Amino acid sequence: MLKTKLLAAGAALAVAAAFGGIAPVAQAQAPAATPAAPTAAEAKAFIDKAEADLAALSQYVNKASWVRATYITEDSMWLEAKAGAEATELATRLAIQAARFDQVAIDPVTRRKLDILKRALVAPAPQRPGAADEMATIASRLDSTYSTGKFTYNGKALTLNDAEDILASSTDPAELKAVWEGWHSISPVMVPDYARLVALSNEGSVALGYKDTGALWRSGYDMDPDAFAADTDRLWKQLEPFYRNLHCYVRARLNEKYGDSVQSRTGPIRADLLGNMWAQQWGNIYPVVAPRSTTPSYALDDLLVNAGYDPVKMVKTGEAFYVSMGLAPLPETFWTRSQIVRPRDREVVCHASAWDLDDADDIRIKMCTKVNGEDFYTVHHELGHNFYQRAYKAQPYIFKNGANDGFHEAIGDFIGLSALTPTYLQQIGLLKDVPGAEGDIPFLLKMALDKIAFMPFGLMVDRWRWEVFSGQLTPAQYNTGWWKLRTQYQGIVPPGPRPTDAFDPGAKYHVPANVPYTRYFLAHVYQFQFHRAACQQAGWKGPLHRCSIYGDKAVGARFNAMMEMGASRPWPEAMQAFTGETRGDASAVADYFKPLNVWLTKQNKGEHCGW
Repeated sequence: MLKTKLLAAGAALAVAAAFGGIAPVAQAQAPAATPAAPTAAEAKAFIDKAEADLAALSQYVNKASWVRATYITEDSMWLEAKAGAEATELATRLAIQAARFDQVAIDPVTRRKLDILKRALVAPAPQRPGAADEMATIASRLDSTYSTGKFTYNGKALTLNDAEDILASSTDPAELKAVWEGWHSISPVMVPDYARLVALSNEGSVALGYKDTGALWRSGYDMDPDAFAADTDRLWKQLEPFYRNLHCYVRARLNEKYGDSVQSRTGPIRADLLGNMWAQQWGNIYPVVAPRSTTPSYALDDLLVNAGYDPVKMVKTGEAFYVSMGLAPLPETFWTRSQIVRPRDREVVCHASAWDLDDADDIRIKMCTKVNGEDFYTVHHELGHNFYQRAYKAQPYIFKNGANDGFHEAIGDFIGLSALTPTYLQQIGLLKDVPGAEGDIPFLLKMALDKIAFMPFGLMVDRWRWEVFSGQLTPAQYNTGWWKLRTQYQGIVPPGPRPTDAFDPGAKYHVPANVPYTRYFLAHVYQFQFHRAACQQAGWKGPLHRCSIYGDKAVGARFNAMMEMGASRPWPEAMQAFTGETRGDASAVADYFKPLNVWLTKQNKGEHCGW
């Protein structure tokens, strides 16, 4: 996850603000003269000052957020809320003022900056006194409620990390159900705060000229908001048949494991049986669904432990991948200032994230790293954010961002596709020999359990929020609407009836933290496009799923050139610079997983697929 910069501070803090009120004009006052139409020179002067003001405030806001995330106390929450209110107050005021220049003929660079400035806020505020402080306080409280959430199981207070470990390893359906329901019990208290945040951010979005906050979010992709929604539907249609094939196979294996009383051979899958709190990635249940006829020749968890890896060595290995492609090493401050392991003496936000605190060289990650294959991948992903941040540091402030938010997530995932291959593991000495073709199906199935299983979840989280922002779902309907979409897209259901006050969306970090989620769906498409293009550039002749670009400096140079563009050009141009393509194309996903899809089709013969 990317910790966003000040310009989009609402994405990380879920805060919004008001630039004070507009004082009423006294009745006896003479009508004001009609102001002169703004000029191109005024627009340029405005945007130059806006960038300077945003940059000046940025480091203060980022450091306040970092302190709260790595040391959660009443004081740090107050400091973050105060900084967040100031940040979004400034960004909201600038967004409203930028609209003055909508009809001015100006150079394309200034026009792009103005457009980005108008749509950058994730939660813009109503333009009245008190909104900034209220929203910032709500945001910090929601985030901290999630991050400090605990529940009692078997007489012990469990954190989310504890619960995730149980879901990842247990095959006792009663235990899985109890732990799943336990974590989801932390979120009902969020509903009043979340509903208030929605109402305030909608009010602010309307003031900026958007129908609601969902429309504002969809406007950030260099196309009409409705066209963007339709384009994500197009991508999902490319992916949906493969997902249904995987769902069908996994459901049959779960039925064989647990029996009809726990998991039916037809219909949706019980969410707590899939090895992940949100059923967004299913890799942890690989031992349950593994091919009967093939045994994997290695387990990455075991390779890391046996090779003596610790959390720091995990991160050093991730850094070495990027350096092997010709990128400069991380600065020394990265190693002295990052949170790589969970501290024992305080509450922290363990959700992995990458930070750029000074829009230059103070880049960091925040993780509670474990020595396992999942975090090995996560390290490569988070460092992708950091190397992207450093690549575009020479851009003007407003262009210091990804080409779109999906790009920022896709960069590290693209590297991660190489990082999980046996080719790469052999290159760095974790594997002595690369397995033969007999290992392809187990490898691809493991990848699909995480990559393909994620696709519908990555799409539906914001589909739910778009319905919330538009008013289609009221607070009383939040939970039923959530499960309607989860069943529609993912084909899953909760392990039992949900309480009337349940707020299961709040048990997913990105909802109380107000982080848009479609970016992750896009990233899961883009990463395969990047991977296919990079392997073609590298002259790779074997199967796409075995390609590693580790050590390829020519690919690294072209990759870095795309990253250096930041947000300075529309994202199709950035995509074209590296891949030669100008739109998202999920056919690269199909290319990568083709052997597995053929195999799944054979395995599903005679099954009643779908739900």
